[in-house]
Amino acid sequence: MNPFIFKRRLLAVGFTVAVVGVTGSLTACVPLVLGGAAAGTALVATDRRTSGAQLEDEGIELRALSRVRESFGTRVRVSTVSFNRQVLLIGEVPSLQDKQAVEDMVKKIQNVDSVVNELGVRNSPSLADRSGDLLITGRLKAAILDARDLQSNAFKVVTENNTVYLMGRVTQREADRVTGIARTIPGTQRVVRIFETITEEELQRLQPSRATKS
Repeated sequence: MNPFIFKRRLLAVGFTVAVVGVTGSLTACVPLVLGGAAAGTALVATDRRTSGAQLEDEGIELRALSRVRESFGTRVRVSTVSFNRQVLLIGEVPSLQDKQAVEDMVKKIQNVDSVVNELGVRNSPSLADRSGDLLITGRLKAAILDARDLQSNAFKVVTENNTVYLMGRVTQREADRVTGIARTIPGTQRVVRIFETITEEELQRLQPSRATKS
C-alpha cells in the first residue's frame, strides 16, 4: 500500500477511536472539537494563523470560560471557540437575558475582535445527543483529511445540536468545498460558516514556509 494512503487511513481511524473513547466521558463544559493536543507541534507549524494569534486564541478561550463559570456557575452550559480573535459561543442558557449577558461579557475580554453568539435558550441536551454531535465532528474531520485538495488543519470544526460550525482562514474555493463535505455527513442538519476569507494569492504566499498535502 502507498505509504501516504496508509498514513491517511491510520489518522482517520484515530479520529474514530477518539469519538468512541470520549463518548463515555463527556462533561457539561467540554466543547465538541476534535484536534488540538493530538496534533502537536506539526499543526502549530502549519496553522495559517501566526503563532501569536494561536496563543491569543487559547488565552481568550480560557479567560472566557473562567468568567462564564464565575458569573453563571453550573446553570449554563457554554463552550467558547476562538479562531483569529473571532469567538464562537455554543451551548445552552436558561434565558435570552443570560444569552446576551454571556456575549457582552466575552466581548470585553482583551484581544477579542468579534463574537458569534449561537447559544440556545433551552435545556441541556442528553448525553446521546451530545455523543451524536461528537460523532458528526469526527466523521467530518476524517472526511476533510481524506480530501486531497484540502489542508485539514486549516479548518476548526465544532458541532452543537446537529449544527456544524466551520471556522478558519480559507479561500472561497476551500470554503465551498468543505461546506459541501459537511452537508454529506449523516446527522448534520445545518452548516454555519464563520470563515475569514483569503484570496488564492494570499494562500500561495502562506504555503512556501508551511507543510502542505502531497
